[in-house]
Amino acid sequence: MENDELSAYGGVVERFLRYVRIDTQSCEDSDSVPSTAKQLDLARLLRDELKAMGAADVALDESTGIVTATLPATARANDGGELPTLGFIAHMDTSPAVSGCGVRPRIHEDYQGGFLVLDEEKGLRMGPRDFPELKDYVGCDLITSSGDTLLGADDKAGIAEIMGFAQMLLEQPNIAHPRIRIAFTPDEEIGRGTDHFDVGAFGAAYAYTVDGGAWPGIEYECFNAASATVCFTGLATHPGSALGRMRNALVMATDFCAKLPAAERPENTSGYKGFYMLEKLEGDVSSAKLQLIIRDHDRHRFERRKTNLWEIADAMNDEYGAQVVKCTITDSYYNMRDALKGHEHLVETAKRVMRLMGSDAVVEPIRGGTDGARLSFAGLPCPNLCTGGHNFHSVNEFIPIESMCEVVLLLLGIAASYGERR
Repeated sequence: MENDELSAYGGVVERFLRYVRIDTQSCEDSDSVPSTAKQLDLARLLRDELKAMGAADVALDESTGIVTATLPATARANDGGELPTLGFIAHMDTSPAVSGCGVRPRIHEDYQGGFLVLDEEKGLRMGPRDFPELKDYVGCDLITSSGDTLLGADDKAGIAEIMGFAQMLLEQPNIAHPRIRIAFTPDEEIGRGTDHFDVGAFGAAYAYTVDGGAWPGIEYECFNAASATVCFTGLATHPGSALGRMRNALVMATDFCAKLPAAERPENTSGYKGFYMLEKLEGDVSSAKLQLIIRDHDRHRFERRKTNLWEIADAMNDEYGAQVVKCTITDSYYNMRDALKGHEHLVETAKRVMRLMGSDAVVEPIRGGTDGARLSFAGLPCPNLCTGGHNFHSVNEFIPIESMCEVVLLLLGIAASYGERR
């Protein structure tokens, strides 16, 4: 692409290409905040760029890794008072599932179907047979990685889009809008993105996370989520004299898993169907441990799933002896739909702006969670907007440049819409 094209829409493409080259992978085994110091590399860059573009109240809390800034209001309510402050939020970390080190983004101009060559020398490519959504982007400019790392559109596309939007809004003071607050958080991918987020200090009445998938998507329903740890205490003996004595912890662990319905595993569910997922099994004859996650959009079914695990543990204790099986469950987040009641205007405003842009919003439940879910229950209503990306947490991740530009315009349209709410 030409330089003037890269600098369009607040430089969203150029920003994205710069951000993805910074390794910000989070680490769930780390107790530090943020979980990896390298996330601060991007945080410091964003702080400096926000200051350079003229944003106000730019701050980086080095102890939490959270970057915040303000775009001052250019509109007031009819009575002369302040309009409610609107927020936009994205996360800086990338998934621990796939390497984010040494990302080499590739721009494939005017995609005409067939294979995208990610690395010719290594023979890495992707095509519509395995990724049929590519057929929707014939004629578009696509960005991929070089096939041996993820790209990082989750969520550096969201960051670039918010930064491009902020640049354009500051350059066009004639656009009437309320006070805008921006935040970039660490550690979303490991479920800690809002652990240190001060909703009161952020000062927004409502907000959007920009952390979704394909254009033109809006998400305001997510899973209720919990994690479960099930520990098994066995009794090891010599196998030659094990009759009536051995209690094999590994066998008990596999028996526990066998009591969960096979049809309710993630690989067998979609849409609003919840699941149990075994994430890790470790141990030996003497002791074993299962780690599972529980997901369901419906709160009642979610609670019933947790009860089911406890009941299985109780039944096994009746069979093997008291306290042989111990099940601990910790809730992670809840369905943001319940916290967004009374704030439907957030979704309706995004839909209306998309219609004005010529697109009908695609509203689907998130089969996962976002920072917005936890923020919504912390008092900051926060549905999720698309970024335009596909195949997150994968070496086959890609994003159309056209979609990124659409998201920048969407954010501008939403800000202007709330500037009209007198």
